[in-house]
Amino acid sequence: MTARSRAALPLLALGLALAALLSVCSGSSGVSAGSALRALFSGPSGTDADLASRVVWSLRLPRLLLAALAGASLASAGAALQALVRNPLAEAGLLGVSAGGSLGAAAVLLLFPVLAGASLVSATALGAAFAAALACGFVLFLARDREGGVSVTRLLLSGVALNALAGAGLGLMLTLTSDQQLRTLAFWMLGSLSRADWPSVAVLAGLALPCGLLLAVRARSLDALSLGEPGAAHLGVNVPRLKGELVAVAAILAGTVTALCGVIGFIGLVAPHLVRLTLGPSHRNLLPASSLAGALLLVLADLAARSLPGGLELPAGAVTALLGAPLFLWMLKRSRL
Repeated sequence: MTARSRAALPLLALGLALAALLSVCSGSSGVSAGSALRALFSGPSGTDADLASRVVWSLRLPRLLLAALAGASLASAGAALQALVRNPLAEAGLLGVSAGGSLGAAAVLLLFPVLAGASLVSATALGAAFAAALACGFVLFLARDREGGVSVTRLLLSGVALNALAGAGLGLMLTLTSDQQLRTLAFWMLGSLSRADWPSVAVLAGLALPCGLLLAVRARSLDALSLGEPGAAHLGVNVPRLKGELVAVAAILAGTVTALCGVIGFIGLVAPHLVRLTLGPSHRNLLPASSLAGALLLVLADLAARSLPGGLELPAGAVTALLGAPLFLWMLKRSRL
């Protein structure tokens, strides 16, 4: 590990800690920063009279943790897909994984309302993860060239087509929904952390931590994969198994985040790419740094989304798109596709 790598991880962790502290202390509920800090460090009081404790432990802290976990998950999914196709422009949203996950979550809500009502978090998460896996596998199948590799140009075009197809499916559902269902669907289409709660945090943490651990264990195999599939196989990597694991991890992480938070784009593209420019391509450093960077970016984006004058709040997905889309265009301009 280089000196730059040793310094980057503590700096990212410190930035995330400061952003988390600012997030807990900020809001439109009328609770001051001092009261929020006292409530945070004193623990949940369990009394209805303590407004600061209820706001921090029931609203702000679950939202903060969900934002951090979602950002880390999307960045990890992006790093996995970028290693798979060996190109920094790959990302779950661009490949149709997020759109497919959104369509799966919407299908569970609209076509199986009894199932969704019985267990909202688990049912929508499973539906989104399943649809995201199908979307990811379909795009990768279409992107294969004659030599059996992955064509980046075909990959991006296939992702555009699948995003359009999923958007058409969502549009069809919009025409068949009631006003209440329309408001529910808008949550997934725009992306938001406003419905964060402790069960959502538990679900995402229970999936993100094992997936992140699997990627960390496969760090050397991912480095070998950057040499190409034949080179990785020559070094003893089980390439088909590794590719299946990467697709599964990306689908689970992106699909679950979509189910819980809606479509939040560009975190999985921006965080790994910026880390790679700073620390280099070694996945031993890239994976943990990308997770911290993704968590930091989404916490800051959510903080900006809910810090508008007059108590207004933007969807977090809109903020990440406004920041990430120009950077993606710049990256696309610099690349040689």
